[in-house]
Amino acid sequence: MAIPPADTPLYNHALPQIEQWLKNQGCEQDRNELHCWRVDRATWKAELWLDIDQITVRYVQAGENGKDIQRSFKYSLTRQDIEEAVFAGP
Repeated sequence: MAIPPADTPLYNHALPQIEQWLKNQGCEQDRNELHCWRVDRATWKAELWLDIDQITVRYVQAGENGKDIQRSFKYSLTRQDIEEAVFAGP
């Protein structure tokens, strides 16, 4: 399945296209909670949730004193904007 152009809002992507995009970014889907994804980078790791109207990202132990940092991005943003914001890290 082809993924729409990067300047397309995420809400215009079918779920299989969003899942493929996450896989292309190196994310792995949780086997029990299918809306939950994880990604590990050299300097950070995060959990992503596909919610009803937004994607929520929690950067694990990335904040002050090892606290998690959580951010949410509406599906009305383009895939490129979300990709740049999420995968740039905390």
